[in-house]
Amino acid sequence: MREGFHAGPGACAVAPVVVAAALAHIGPAATWLPGLRRRRFPGLAGQGRPCHIALTFDDGPDPASTPHFLDVLDALGVRATFFVLGENVVRHPETALELARRGHELAVHGWSHDRPWLPSPARDARELLRAVHAVGEVAGRVPRWYRPPYGILTSGRWTAARRARVRPVLWTTWGKDWRQDATPASVRAAVAADLRGGGTILLHDTDHVSAPGSWRAALGALPGIVRDCREAGWTVGPLSEHGVIGAEERGGGGSERGLGQERGERAGQGVR
Repeated sequence: MREGFHAGPGACAVAPVVVAAALAHIGPAATWLPGLRRRRFPGLAGQGRPCHIALTFDDGPDPASTPHFLDVLDALGVRATFFVLGENVVRHPETALELARRGHELAVHGWSHDRPWLPSPARDARELLRAVHAVGEVAGRVPRWYRPPYGILTSGRWTAARRARVRPVLWTTWGKDWRQDATPASVRAAVAADLRGGGTILLHDTDHVSAPGSWRAALGALPGIVRDCREAGWTVGPLSEHGVIGAEERGGGGSERGLGQERGERAGQGVR
């Protein structure tokens, strides 16, 4: 009969170090939880002036779908912030340029839409800087905002954002428009469920990493969402006009502010 495996003292000593490193890497991703984010880190959630709603889109640009959003936004008289992927900007430069030409704000969604479960701080820094450069080239200005893919902020992504001088901003409400069963009505209802003055809306202008054709649900919901905001007395626009909590710090490069600093600012402003 074989004896059971017994870890030696070296393995026992290494295990806590590995666990601690893993927690340090993924721990900040707890800010993905919407309730925690809205209550404890409103600046990260994109909370801004109570009379304003920030409208944001992720994952583009996509020549098959993004132009349809641009046409609807033009008809509504609304400008938005588009969190674009660096690889899509390079792949579709004409669509990216059209975003800027029509007066929309370009922000950074990373280079590619990857999951960051394994620590790779050097790659995080390299790819974010690469994306910032690509977006800046088409926008004609250095981008200000960063939303990581899936809204997952690891310690490596926080550090990369600080080095690239872009401010992480997530969202306060979303349309769940990436799903196969999404409809214009379901997207509008999902946004309305958590929509409050000063909030930031997340939608997608492409099905790049979503269910095929799901962008049509977001497109169909867009006029109703804007109408709901206006009927509530809120103006709708990009993050640059939103007055995001703490974004005035050091010219808006705010990623150098840690979560502890934001918590202190929130208390000082009386935000709950």
